[in-house]
Amino acid sequence: MTPTHIAILDDEADITELLGGYFGSQGYRVTQLHHGRDLMALMAADAPALVLLDLGLPGEDGFGIARQLREHHRCGLVIVTGRGDSIDKIVGLEVGADDYVTKPFDLRELAARVKAVLRRTAAAPEAAPEPAPVAPAPALRERFAFAGWTLDVAARTLHDPAGAEVALTGGEFDLLGVLVRHPGRVLSRDFLLEQTRGRDAAPFDRTIDVQVGRLRRKIEVDPERPELIKSVRGAGYVLVPAVTSAA
Repeated sequence: MTPTHIAILDDEADITELLGGYFGSQGYRVTQLHHGRDLMALMAADAPALVLLDLGLPGEDGFGIARQLREHHRCGLVIVTGRGDSIDKIVGLEVGADDYVTKPFDLRELAARVKAVLRRTAAAPEAAPEPAPVAPAPALRERFAFAGWTLDVAARTLHDPAGAEVALTGGEFDLLGVLVRHPGRVLSRDFLLEQTRGRDAAPFDRTIDVQVGRLRRKIEVDPERPELIKSVRGAGYVLVPAVTSAA
């Protein structure tokens, strides 16, 4: 089986060597990088399934690199940085990161987070066994329709009412997948976090709020006055339109 390719971008050689050696020992194919331009060249020539990205790159905008990855590629993205401020975490998630890990970190925890992101992006069939799915297995082949939109679970695609595909991050897709399976039902942030990131997800109150905001910007006519995904004060979120199985 072809090993999953991971790219590590950090200006500190000891960090890339540490992570490269560890993930290499776990069976991954690892590329170590120190400049954003090298990552972009790699994405064009030999795109990895997941990128571990440091924000503190001298002379470079780590958030800009993350945004560029999200706009042009579908790889998993985990920010690994010494910037632990909550605002940085929120911005990191808003620009499209699937997870945010602060230094110093535990290698085993980071590896578990990487596996979780790869599972969600369907990029690592050789990853550790997945937990029991929330929905019955047949649901993985279903297509859901709501308010003219179509969500194809197997293909992991979303099409708007005009038939155009709308790109979603892995986290956004999983969040919408949970919402369409529970239409008309108010779902708490804790429930959504558990269903999209697993029982071992580190609690971060704003994670779901940020992803809902990003999702609204992609599917709502007016994200400031959402009609599809509504907030219920003190309770969570609800998908308002009826959901049917699409042909």
